[in-house]
Order: sequence, then structure tokens, then C-alpha cells
Amino acid sequence: MTVSTTVPDRDALAAEVQQLVDDKVASKLTAQDPTLWGPDAESEASIRLSWVGLAESSRPLVNEIVELRGLLAKDGLTHVVLAGMGGSSLAPEVICATAGKPLVTLDTTDPGQIRAALGDQLDRTVLVVSSKSGGTVETDSHRRAYAKAFRDEGLDPAKHIVVVTDPGSPLAKLAETEGYRKVFLADPNVGGRYSALTAFGLVPAGLAGVDIGALLDEAAAAAPGLAADDAGNPALVLGALLGLAQRAGAEKVVIADTGSGIKGFGDWAEQLIAESTGKQGTGILPVVVESPKAPGFADAGKDAVLASIGTDAGVVPASGFAFAISGPLGAQMLTWEYVIAVAGRELGINPFDQPDVESAKAATRKLLADTNNDGGDSSKGSGNSDGDDEQSKPGAAATVELDGITVSGSPEIVDGATDLATLLDNVVKAAPAAGYLAIQAYLDRLTDDAAPLRPLLAAKSGLQTTFGWGPRFLHSTGQYHKGGHPNGVFVQITGDSAEDLPIPEQPFTFGELQQAQARGDGSVLAEHGRPVVTLHLKDRTAGLDALARALS
Repeated sequence: MTVSTTVPDRDALAAEVQQLVDDKVASKLTAQDPTLWGPDAESEASIRLSWVGLAESSRPLVNEIVELRGLLAKDGLTHVVLAGMGGSSLAPEVICATAGKPLVTLDTTDPGQIRAALGDQLDRTVLVVSSKSGGTVETDSHRRAYAKAFRDEGLDPAKHIVVVTDPGSPLAKLAETEGYRKVFLADPNVGGRYSALTAFGLVPAGLAGVDIGALLDEAAAAAPGLAADDAGNPALVLGALLGLAQRAGAEKVVIADTGSGIKGFGDWAEQLIAESTGKQGTGILPVVVESPKAPGFADAGKDAVLASIGTDAGVVPASGFAFAISGPLGAQMLTWEYVIAVAGRELGINPFDQPDVESAKAATRKLLADTNNDGGDSSKGSGNSDGDDEQSKPGAAATVELDGITVSGSPEIVDGATDLATLLDNVVKAAPAAGYLAIQAYLDRLTDDAAPLRPLLAAKSGLQTTFGWGPRFLHSTGQYHKGGHPNGVFVQITGDSAEDLPIPEQPFTFGELQQAQARGDGSVLAEHGRPVVTLHLKDRTAGLDALARALS
């Protein structure tokens, strides 16, 4: 691994690193010492540190996965679909993309995106169902939909489904009952966002054809340097830098790829950083940008650290904090896990819990139960909703129709808006100085062109601006949104679906689940005092075009 840093005070960084060396943080972390983050974190940390040794402990998986891949290929099952959320999907997606191996990642509740996946090479499909808890609602819904699709085509679901889960989970028990093709039991002492080198990352990637042994080799090569109580240890250097930056008011890290050859690394790092640190009113907000030339990077203010994945971008933000880190994917993943664990100590928080993730899930469950109790009226929150049912939008205090888009949310944003440009001006005005904006798109991430809205809003506002696909961000930056610095403004984008999709043996559809997730998270954000506005698109393409024009 190669690391370079820029800081306002190099002596301060050296002193901070030396303190970590004197405290033997690196060797203690490698020895899985749970006391590093204080007594309040000790209980959780004691069952979350096995990731430090995965470069070796995961070795037995390699041959097992390669053997299964060969058996599946003999049966003509070479089209790999991954049903997983957050830590179960982000790592294998970046591993496969970097290796150039095809993997369909199903981490959505959008009816159109799921219907398209179900219609693609079903007879050649092996579905990898990944869930640490075994009860993730999105993943269970995907499994149900695929099992029905297999049966409808005269195929035996048991032959097409592979499971990755923790020992003793409901999914493990179900897999045994249903006789699914293979069950991989992951190490339970590794949290989801640290699970890249466990079965959760390796099984989908290996079945897709990635050389997962080489990935582990890359991590193993980096491991000795990360375990060393030495001033050159990249984990200590970058952990210390992030701690110093945080105390100086630079609580955001803007991530850009600068020729690393790794595809989509920022999306994986985003969850690791946000979910590990965003709690107790503090944290590090990751902002993944399109390139070093994108808004938010070269023009970053005093509230941001610049992180170049690859070569040094040669840009110093107003804060004075920047770094570049280069190395192969396996080494990058293990290094960043060490860095964020060290940064958690610097921030005085427990990097292994996620106390605010459950709140949005609970709100979603309540909304779905209320919909079902109302007799299953799909006009309340379905993908075909006309967006006019304000009772189905907890926390919505104002509503207006603008350019064919139904807008609801915080009065300081919605009131007085006569067109989309005015509304978006109000979004920017609602953010405090050095705050941030977050676009949350509950749409089809393969066909709905919403991502370009991020740089447009960032350029308009001059504020750090994030973009997340719903509901996958709920398993990632959603923790920071509720538990981190209370200086964000949130723009939800939802949309009608051309055709909804039932979830077998459930009283709600994918469209209803998708809309309930948006409304549930919006209600929790509002309860936390975060300004939030929901833009419901009756016509997705036209609505996104209208938003882009307003931002331009």
C-alpha cells in the first residue's frame, strides 16, 4: 500500500500517530482487543473483530466455492444473481466489477428493476441469497419472487438457490428445510460492513468467476504492515489524520477515484465510513464524487477532507487535509477497515454498532402493517400511487404540485415554492453553514437516470452533496443521516411504476414496500429534526428531466 498525506500541521499529525504507536493500537487491534474503544463499546467489539484475520481464516472457502462453481456450470447455471443489501452486496459488487466478471446485484425494491432481473436467463440463474441476520425484508422478498418464478417455469428452486448467512439464522433454518443447493455459514464475529473477505463477499464473487484466492493474497500482503506499531502504518496515519480533521471541523471525506483501476470502490467505502462513525451526533460523512473534477472535490471547503483512491490528485481543500491511497483491491479493503476502526477510537465512538439503522426499518414495518389493516389498499404507498394521499406520508407538513411532481415535506422548503427552481433554492437555504445535502432516489438504479442530479445540486448549492439509491442507502449512510452531525437536508425522489409486482405470500407488493421505505425513513428524519422533502414523479423520465433543467 502507498499512502501520501497533506495536512495543515505535520507535527500535529506525527504526534497523533506516535500516540497511537505508544498505545500499541495496531497490534492490539490485530490481537482483537475489544478494549480499544472504551468500556461502553467493549461488549459489542468483543464479537466483531474477527475481520482482522480473514485473509487467512477465509482460505478454506476458496476451494469450496470453486468446486461449487464447477458443479453449477455442469448444470448450465452460470448467470449469477445476488440478493443482498448493504454489507451483503456492496463488496461483491465492487469485487466483480473490478475483475470484469458479470454479477447481477439485486439490492432494490423497485418493481421494474426486479421484474427485469426475473426475466433474464432464469433457466441459467443461480440466486445467491445473502443476509447476515437472515431476516432482511428486501432479501427475503427477492428470494420469494425468484422461488415462484423458478416454479412457474417448471424449475426446482432448491437447485438454483445458494445461501450465505450466519449460523442459526432464520435463513439458515429455512435453507435446510427447503433443501437449497448450498448453505455457506459466515463468521458470526464479523459485522456486515467488515465482511468483504468473508463468505458474504467471496461466495458471489467466486461463483461469478473472480479469482478470490488472489484477493485474499492481496489482503494478506498488506496485513503485516497494518499490524505494526510503527509510525509508517497507513492505518494509524490515516486514522489519525481523520481524527485531527474532525476536531478541526472537517467532518466530511470526499472520495474520488484517480486511476486506481478499482470499480465502484467509493460505494463500498461509503457504508464502512458512515455506518461505523455516524452516531452520537458526530461522525465522518463520506461524499462519493464522479471524478476529481466533480463539484465537491476540487472546490471543497473547510468542512472536507479529500481522499484520492489511486494517485494523488494534487488538490488541497480549504481545510488543508487530503490524502491518496493506492494498492490492489484486497489490500485496500483490509486497510480501510483498519483505518476506520482507528478513526472510531479517535472520535471516541464504537465503530461496530449501528443504533439508528433499525428506526427506519421499524417505521417501514408500521406503515406496511397500517396499509394491510386498511384492507391492502394499494393506492396507499404502492408503486402506482398518484402521490396525493398525504395521510400515507408521516411527517409531511406541506404539499404542492410543481411541473407534474407532487412535492411534500418540511414547510420551510415547500411553502412559497412556485416552481422547481424555487423549491430547490429552498432546499439549499434550509442547510446550515457547512451542512450537506442528500439525494435519496427510490427508483430503478439501472434505468432511471437520477445520479446526474448530484453534481448539479452540488454545483448549485456549493455544499457537499451525497447521492444514494433507496433502499440500499438505508443499510449504509442511513445510519449517519440520523445519528451523525445534524446538519443535513434530505431530498427523497420516488416515482410511479408502470407495473407493480406482488411479493409471494406477503400482504404487500414490491411497490408498496418501496414507497413505505421512503415514507418510513422520511418520518424518522423529520422526527430527528432533519429537513426533508419528497418529490414524487408521476412520470419518472419527465420528472427527472424537469429536475435537471431546474438545477441547470
